[in-house]
Amino acid sequence: MDIDATALSHLLRKHPGKVQAFSLPIGQAHVFYPEVSAERTTAALMVEVDPIGLVRNKRFRGDSGMLDYYINDRPFVASSLMSVAIGKVLRSAMTGTSESYPELAAAELPLRIGLQVISTRGRDGQDLASRLFAPLGWSVEQEPIALDGQYPQWGPSRYSSLVLSGQVRLDHALRQLYVLLPVLDDSKHYWVNDDEAAKLARQGEGWLENHPERDVISYRYLAHQKDLVALATSGMKATPQSDDSTGSAWEGEHSSARAPLRVQRAEAVLTALKDCGAQRVVDVGCGPGALLRRLQADRFFTKIMGTDVSARSLEQAARSLHLEESSDAERARIELLHSSALYSDDRLVGFDAVVLMEVIEHIEPSRLGALVRSIFGSVAPHSVIVTTPNAEFNALYPDLAAGTMRHDDHRFEWTRSEFRQWAESVAADFNYQVEYRGIGGESKHHGTSTQMAIFRKETA
Repeated sequence: MDIDATALSHLLRKHPGKVQAFSLPIGQAHVFYPEVSAERTTAALMVEVDPIGLVRNKRFRGDSGMLDYYINDRPFVASSLMSVAIGKVLRSAMTGTSESYPELAAAELPLRIGLQVISTRGRDGQDLASRLFAPLGWSVEQEPIALDGQYPQWGPSRYSSLVLSGQVRLDHALRQLYVLLPVLDDSKHYWVNDDEAAKLARQGEGWLENHPERDVISYRYLAHQKDLVALATSGMKATPQSDDSTGSAWEGEHSSARAPLRVQRAEAVLTALKDCGAQRVVDVGCGPGALLRRLQADRFFTKIMGTDVSARSLEQAARSLHLEESSDAERARIELLHSSALYSDDRLVGFDAVVLMEVIEHIEPSRLGALVRSIFGSVAPHSVIVTTPNAEFNALYPDLAAGTMRHDDHRFEWTRSEFRQWAESVAADFNYQVEYRGIGGESKHHGTSTQMAIFRKETA
């Protein structure tokens, strides 16, 4: 495919004819284009760190020792501060969408990324860049920087220049840099809490799950906090084994040939919503906003509401959706509400569809009736989409003990027949038709990992 390299400016959403400046909590970022042509276009991101501003910023977490707050390598090294700039300035490019060039946003492009100075702290620092980037398809050129150019006998410093070349999607490249720059540096310059675990899972989606250095990446990114590492990797542990009936290789939820199951699930829900013609959508039990982000990125959906019983999850969703920085029109398009699926809420009435994605299994079976009455009876949208684990598929997870469920908070997990029995009863009671779809790799005897029911209101 012939590619006009000037399309890079459209993918980055930064005009090549301007030098643009952006205010950051840690200083200022500048974007400019040293060269622009159809054959080769170069975009530069320069970060000017404000050391005094960092010290005054309550989120800044310096190393031990008072002088380290003022005398350090932060203004010169591509580190977590560069990640802050990438996340702020190039956030739109990280979504993998483009109105002008949608095919290029989803394509692997010939990219070359140069980082003038990276830090290689900790053990095995000199080969860590190759271990992190080479498995992702990058050709890695790392040149150690001398401790002192006038005294070569002193040897190299812990700093290097780095050039990455490869055929990689632009959004993947940006998200990989966002995560891996702090990993190389083995340092975060703001307090690391459980929000960072969700951020790691989100930015690592589609490339981190099968990375051979995933544990190293998780520990370094999360400041070696074991509880946060466990939280971030809890959804990436189990890999289905071979189908016992055929002995053929299983292409499971974490196979490199497939997107992770949570991505397949979200995409399947979006497809079902469009099949139902639902443009006004409520995501009930939205959590930190995994589905909401995809709804937000697709202009087909004109009104989006997310609800959850957890105020903390709603705060995370608001940050994930960048609502504070959004336009008035976007804030009117997306709304977050503190609400329970078990109680009738008139604010949900009038939407085209309600989504219950991996929600029902978190509710006690004795209270499911309240959810059904609330959603199918009181809200009564034209369409309801429900996804839930398929308990039969659990036999294919080698790390899952027999008789156990996939998550500690699951109150039940249904077989395909149990799910259908429940869905048929709900459809009959509330005048819906129901269609079933599977999500994830399929086993001949165990079905798919996730099962979906699409309820459509019957019309007279």
